[in-house]
Amino acid sequence: MDRHWLKSYPEGVPHDIHPEQFTSLNQLLEESFKTHADKPFSVCMDRWMSYRELDQLSAALGAWLQQLGLEPGARVAIMLPNVPQFAVAMVAVLRAGHTCVNVNPLYTARELEHQLKDSGATAIVILENFAATLTEVIKRTPLKHVVMASMGDLLGAAYGQWITFAVRHLAKMVPAYTFSLDGGLTVTPFTRATAEGKRHTLKPVQCTLDSIAFLQYTGGTTGLSKGAVLTHRNIVAAILQAEAWFTPALGRIGDVSRINNIAALPLYHIFALTLCLLSIRWGAHLTLIPNPRDVGKFIEVLKKRPFHMLPAVNTLFNALLQHPHFKTVDFSSLCISQAGGMAASEGTARQWLQATGSPMIEGWGMSETCAIGTNNPVNSQEFSGTIGLPLPGIGIAIKDDAGNNLEPGQGGEICIKGPQVMTGYYRQALETEKAFTTDGFMRTGDIGTMNEHGYIRIIDRKKDMIIVSGFNVFPNELENVISLCPGVVECAAIGIADERQGEAIKVFVVKNVPALTEDDISAYCKQHLTGYKRPKYIEFRDALPKTNVGKILRRALRDKA
Repeated sequence: MDRHWLKSYPEGVPHDIHPEQFTSLNQLLEESFKTHADKPFSVCMDRWMSYRELDQLSAALGAWLQQLGLEPGARVAIMLPNVPQFAVAMVAVLRAGHTCVNVNPLYTARELEHQLKDSGATAIVILENFAATLTEVIKRTPLKHVVMASMGDLLGAAYGQWITFAVRHLAKMVPAYTFSLDGGLTVTPFTRATAEGKRHTLKPVQCTLDSIAFLQYTGGTTGLSKGAVLTHRNIVAAILQAEAWFTPALGRIGDVSRINNIAALPLYHIFALTLCLLSIRWGAHLTLIPNPRDVGKFIEVLKKRPFHMLPAVNTLFNALLQHPHFKTVDFSSLCISQAGGMAASEGTARQWLQATGSPMIEGWGMSETCAIGTNNPVNSQEFSGTIGLPLPGIGIAIKDDAGNNLEPGQGGEICIKGPQVMTGYYRQALETEKAFTTDGFMRTGDIGTMNEHGYIRIIDRKKDMIIVSGFNVFPNELENVISLCPGVVECAAIGIADERQGEAIKVFVVKNVPALTEDDISAYCKQHLTGYKRPKYIEFRDALPKTNVGKILRRALRDKA
């Protein structure tokens, strides 16, 4: 493959990475624990955890899991928000020789049941806030062991007890639940599991780079979610790729172990998960944000100490910008504002740069690619509107429906190959076969172009394309244009059935200028969009439906329309 994009790499970024320097992800983790034992790993609600504590707690919980007698590679679900228990549970599962199955804590009972049954998980670590949902389905799942965490478990004795009491009895965030222990089900408090595990020794396991580390389930916004099989090699490769790409922007920090990485995006999501593991690789620390939707409290946390990396989706950047206290934050230490998870809008990017002096650096990836597949150079000084270049060791091809490679500038499906790309979908051979081309590239479902310098621009998702009188219209383009209209906070475009045109365009708009009207937006669209791309219908909303990561759910809007 002609990797012509390498000529566009910033100075100091290697062309390839070498995951084979590690025997497994576990080796990478344990080397970091030894090297950085006395350094802070995370801070949550002003309570700190060191790398030594993460090492000891994860070893204890891992030893406890081994005492259960689960088979090697057994699937263990983790249903936790951004609290210290997440990293402890994740590392424990890996060190015990098992497979992590990350679960969205906001799943409905139907979604939870599907993922537990599909993955075959026999154990779960869950926050008690979500236990009521689990009780609805547990008898129809393979689960045999439940580890029950409380919010304050790792926040210190007195303060932790107070937090747990407040969550349970003042905020009333823990719905009543009861587990039936018929059939040998065990329910063990998180703190008891770690305490009992300390009486045992974590046994060495024979993990290799080809062992399965994670079953990372896709968002499921277009149907039932599928489990992407991510091996230790996949995860190590993704960590090394991110390290190679981000390091040039952090030169003024000097020692990368001093980096404060803001973890506001949910750690169960592949984007935040990869950056969490990168922090461990560096010996850096995470500032855990359990509830980024409380933007006021999020901003108060940002004000407490310098921070250097802020990964977010476009809607989170937008929410911060709209908050009245946003301007009280000191952004002088911010090195990287990393946008991903959904398309970044030019309007938000302009406002962010003006307010913070830090350009939004947009990247692209999927659960199936261990998060980042392409990224703009981190030394960029402005928003490019592209998703950047393939990261080290990654190949990208733009293909037509027949699988032929297209020339620069031609639009087709973005296909990807590399050491971080999943091996397939769990127990779904047909879906796996459909996902890959005959020459080994994974089909992403994203439509885009690549220019002669290797920069890739996404036109849209295949499934979201709107066809107006035979013309293809991509919602991303419309949303990017309309987001620049003064008074528009965010928007979403969908196609709805139309007798004359096949489909007509409808745009949902959230505004922050009460006087903004449909006529104002129509006039703006007339100025900036050709006729068939202009919305026929405009509807104002107070908010748009989103996933827990903050991605706008066009499907939900289509279903309601």
